[in-house]
Amino acid sequence: MDLERFTDDVTTLTEKMTIGESEQIICRTNFVKNRLIELYKRNIVKINHSAMELVCAKHLIHCGYSVDVEQQLTDILVCDLYASKDDSKAIVEIETGFIPPEHALDPLSYYTARIASKIARYSKFANRFVLATPPVSLLPIPKIFGLSSKDRNYQQIEEVKLICNKYYRNPPVNSDEILNGQLHTIYIINIDEGKVLELDIETYFESILKMKPFSNLII
Repeated sequence: MDLERFTDDVTTLTEKMTIGESEQIICRTNFVKNRLIELYKRNIVKINHSAMELVCAKHLIHCGYSVDVEQQLTDILVCDLYASKDDSKAIVEIETGFIPPEHALDPLSYYTARIASKIARYSKFANRFVLATPPVSLLPIPKIFGLSSKDRNYQQIEEVKLICNKYYRNPPVNSDEILNGQLHTIYIINIDEGKVLELDIETYFESILKMKPFSNLII
């Protein structure tokens, strides 16, 4: 996709989402749109991921946050969206369900490890950590992250650590990160309508468990 097409697409989406909104919301959403255009020029983002970032950003902006995208957290960690409001900080990581070809024979294990490692590593940088996904994808979230830290036991922590470190070793995920990692909210992204459905972690688990063929996604 060339720059002109990318710019047209994110502009069209931005305009659709901000009809009837206040000048402040339009300005903050345009800031994110322009940031994405600059990142596209540097070959850092693609349109499918950028569209989801833009929808999530607009949702956060509507909730009173100022939002930036592709925010550097450490030398190796970059989050998709970083939002701030007074003393509150929120991080959103978008998951599309993409599985690299090298994990074609173990996609569920790999995806579970990726989800768990993101919760463990990213959530400590914000008061609120969010995983966002389109409605065509289900998130295999280890059930330990639905528990408070005091209710997590050694065996649960080690099980999650084992699966994380099978795929992520540079650096490995440590026990303290799993013990203290928090997932607060799930965003279901509807790009067609430019909207987000918010679910708390308990509601998301309940929804998955009701779909019995997919209940093994909760480990």
